[in-house]
Amino acid sequence: MTREMKASFAFIERNFHLTRRYWAWEIAFLVYSVAGALSISLIGEAQGDRRLLFTLMIGAIFWNYLSVTFSWIAETIAVERWEGTLEYTMMAPIRRSSQLLGSVAYAIVYGLVHTAAMLVVLCLFFGLDLGHADLGAAAAMMAIGSVSFVGIGMLAAILPLLYVERGAQMTFVLQSVLLLVSGVYYPISILPEWMRVLAHLSPATYILDGVRAALIEGVSLDRLLGDVWPLVVMAIVLIPVGVWGFGRAEAYAKRTGKLKRVG
Repeated sequence: MTREMKASFAFIERNFHLTRRYWAWEIAFLVYSVAGALSISLIGEAQGDRRLLFTLMIGAIFWNYLSVTFSWIAETIAVERWEGTLEYTMMAPIRRSSQLLGSVAYAIVYGLVHTAAMLVVLCLFFGLDLGHADLGAAAAMMAIGSVSFVGIGMLAAILPLLYVERGAQMTFVLQSVLLLVSGVYYPISILPEWMRVLAHLSPATYILDGVRAALIEGVSLDRLLGDVWPLVVMAIVLIPVGVWGFGRAEAYAKRTGKLKRVG
């Protein structure tokens, strides 16, 4: 157990050094994310509706957290290919769950830091008061939701592993579909009926609904159980499925020589 925990920490450390290596891109991406969230939130400001402003701002900020977390997990294979280390990593004598745990832990911490910076900037820009918000309930929803989102990220990480040329694009398409159906900027009730079915299968739908209720209306966690239990069920189902599916995909990639291919 100690050995595997050290291995997981090694992946956290490796990802941190990758982030530090490309620090200029990280700053550029943060500035772009803040500008995008401000642009969307200003729609509510233009309408003179503080509730709409708050709704759009929360959607923009916390979708950024989910998408950043999802991207770090789903694109872990793509990053390995870009760095030319995929074959060495997959042949290392460690459990694959240890690698995934390290990647997931770093993705969540990175996403939280990124999101906290955005939240501070936007609250200062619009002069928002969070004194009435239930920050504990919002944090709990983010923690529970992050775990459920991890399973989808693990399944998405299979795509770059199996489809060398098109895997990253396929992952981006999946992320775009989640953005469309999860009610990030609008209530899911306005979606066509068949899209509402997809919305109820997306963890982001429940996360955003719970976070908005906690921050805008000050709703406590015990009143958000309708959003909590679907996330718990998704986590229980999707994480084991993600680990199992990734393991099967890895075995296939090794057997067919896909680890060696870089393009």
